[in-house]
Amino acid sequence: MNSSSASELYIGLMSGTSLDGVDAVLADFSGPRCQVRGHHATPFDDTTRAELLALNSPGANELHRAALAANALARHYARAVRDLLKKTDVPAHAVRAIGAHGQTVRHRPGEFDGTGYTLQLDNPALLAELTGIAVVADLRSRDVAAGGQGAPLVPAFHQHMFGQPGQDLLVLNLGGIANLSVLAAEGPVLGFDCGPGNALMDHWCQRHTGQPFDRDGAWAASGQVLPGLLTLFNEEPYLHRAPPKSTGRDLFRPEWLQERLARFGPATPADVQATLTELTASACAESASSYRNNSSFLAVCGGGAFNRYLMARLQALLPTLQVQATDAFGLPALQVEAAAFAWLGRQAVLGLPGNLPMATGAQGARVLGCSYPA
Repeated sequence: MNSSSASELYIGLMSGTSLDGVDAVLADFSGPRCQVRGHHATPFDDTTRAELLALNSPGANELHRAALAANALARHYARAVRDLLKKTDVPAHAVRAIGAHGQTVRHRPGEFDGTGYTLQLDNPALLAELTGIAVVADLRSRDVAAGGQGAPLVPAFHQHMFGQPGQDLLVLNLGGIANLSVLAAEGPVLGFDCGPGNALMDHWCQRHTGQPFDRDGAWAASGQVLPGLLTLFNEEPYLHRAPPKSTGRDLFRPEWLQERLARFGPATPADVQATLTELTASACAESASSYRNNSSFLAVCGGGAFNRYLMARLQALLPTLQVQATDAFGLPALQVEAAAFAWLGRQAVLGLPGNLPMATGAQGARVLGCSYPA
């Protein structure tokens, strides 16, 4: 793809449903497991974040706005790559490829016509031009074309990074949406989206406090869980579907919350935040309990790993598991998902499958992504 055809250095870029910004990692695959040599996070400016959020819902002039938002995102990605390379003192030509996830704005696999779609805004051609590095993008649509959900894709990387012979492990990613990987000592790796992660909590916090997220879960901890409201939340059919399954902001959006709040009646904002946090914790705990195998640990990554109240609720709901951030298992919580997309980019470059049919429901293993040479 570029001059570094034998390099084992890859960059992974992730901007998730939390819409907080871009995580970039420089990953070295020269050893038996991924080693992250550098990490750089860059937040979205308010304009970009607002437009990406708006494009999750139908609106006027969507094609034009989406194309320009994809250009803006590519420029954010390029800046993150530039800053990462500067921080690690690695030249662009030493990197074999960038795995660029893009920004999911619609996720409707299997719907409408039997195939459905998943749509990530991105302009990988522009990113390749701006960085001088080959780019692998559009990493989900082949799985959807093969009858899968296109998500979650991270369980295969979780197995690469955290799997140990003879040991079971549960890995929970708490991004905007929560997804669980079930790493088995014997047998196939499983994975699915449990339900909402941070997306609804962040929305409610932004609306009522002006802050982008509930730091440490302190606001939620100041409120009381409302059992009746939690019951309304838990009536959502998605939460009771068997895997394979995946979801996103198409379902767990502000309107979903408002509909249930209207049915419930008056409630203080802090109590709603506490109940939303309990919804995330209980959905994840139920998933972990149902698919626990013989694991002693729940390893947590993503931004939710820094929500102390949420982590405490997970531990309380899962008393027989040790709930710990993935830092304790060799990779910091904020680096895991970006590293996964570096790994997926590498899989594509090497012509190897990136999906796990048992996790996504695809008809078989597939090489994922499209390549844009440097």
